[in-house]
Amino acid sequence: MGVLRHVVCAMSGGVDSSVSALLLKRRGYNVTGVFMKNWDSLDEKGVCSSEKDCEDAYRVCQTLDIPFHQVSYVKEYWHEVFSNLLKEYERGRTPNPDILCNKHIKFHHFYQYAINSLGADAMATGHYARTSLEDEDVFQQKHVAPPPVFRDRREIRSPVRLCQGADLFKDQTFFLSQISQDALRRTLFPLSGLTKDFVKKIAAEAGFHHVLQKKESMGICFIGERHFEDFILQYLEPKPGNFVSIEDGKVMGEHKGWFTFTLGQRARIGGQREAWFVVDKDITTAEVFVAPTTNHPALFRDTIRTDRFHWLGVDPPLELVRTQMMECHFRFQHQMPLTPCTVTLNMDGSVWIMLSQPIRALTPGQFAVLYKGDECLGSGKIVRLGPSEYTLQLGRERMKGAAPPTDKEQRTPEPAS
Repeated sequence: MGVLRHVVCAMSGGVDSSVSALLLKRRGYNVTGVFMKNWDSLDEKGVCSSEKDCEDAYRVCQTLDIPFHQVSYVKEYWHEVFSNLLKEYERGRTPNPDILCNKHIKFHHFYQYAINSLGADAMATGHYARTSLEDEDVFQQKHVAPPPVFRDRREIRSPVRLCQGADLFKDQTFFLSQISQDALRRTLFPLSGLTKDFVKKIAAEAGFHHVLQKKESMGICFIGERHFEDFILQYLEPKPGNFVSIEDGKVMGEHKGWFTFTLGQRARIGGQREAWFVVDKDITTAEVFVAPTTNHPALFRDTIRTDRFHWLGVDPPLELVRTQMMECHFRFQHQMPLTPCTVTLNMDGSVWIMLSQPIRALTPGQFAVLYKGDECLGSGKIVRLGPSEYTLQLGRERMKGAAPPTDKEQRTPEPAS
């Protein structure tokens, strides 16, 4: 049979990672299951399910007769993910901790632990995604740790691509859009060709009934579902301010802090029967701007700028390098429909993204993820928004005015996001 390849499988105590470990063993690999603890339940007033999840993962490994380990990244998660989350909220942005968790914890610290400490040939996760490498191709790449100063030329010419899995509804490439090329080269996705329903069927046939009964994991990565306002106010001091109408500047009510709101969400304002929705925030005045309808034009924009874009293939696509422009597809939320866009590359590595149509609630702090066909190209954090449809509408109305604007004429301001 040859050398038995050693694969470390990240075990969460859920159905996806459990079936991943089962499939790896069926393929003849030497599998080790490892559970990551990334959040200290002793620091939380709410219920944390990490102990139960660890027990469920252990039971699966016992059933499969494979070694089980537990590793803690509580300190790393706090410093590299959660602290960043708090800083972003204070800046008026809405971060995505799931993407950062994959980048810093699962595909960095855990990856290094699997390869360097456990001596694995590869790691595996239960994500619904696939790479351009077949499983056996992963093991043909000689692993060198620490990495050499000069990369092999073939590596540079042929980066491993991250592609959507067979189940497009469950596709999780969005959450993997910031991981490193080195980790991608050494990762197996056993569920790449399967649908969620078929994975559940495999779990049932294998007797994994204790994980089948669990609800799908939701909420903040490794923290879980919580009442967001109560949770975030445990870590950030309340900074009260006013709800202000974007249309006439009227004060509509008060809030406890701009960081408890994200663009597009309903603002529950005391004394207001009608629904109002958050369209912008000004952290210098602590004002949260609201509009009276869920599809108000102040919520729609078609242009964004990111910080330095993270390309999964390391370098930007050749088409973009040659012409500084590229047609592809965009999303900033998991499972939202892909939108055609034009990307412009800036000298500092950031990109402008111009969408084919305005999209509701584009949000600073979220990640702009790009796709070309079924390939996920990478992502960049949204740091700047173009003008809203409401701002453009006001501009057009002024242009139609009988008299040109004077120096004394006041403009209806829209706060910068």
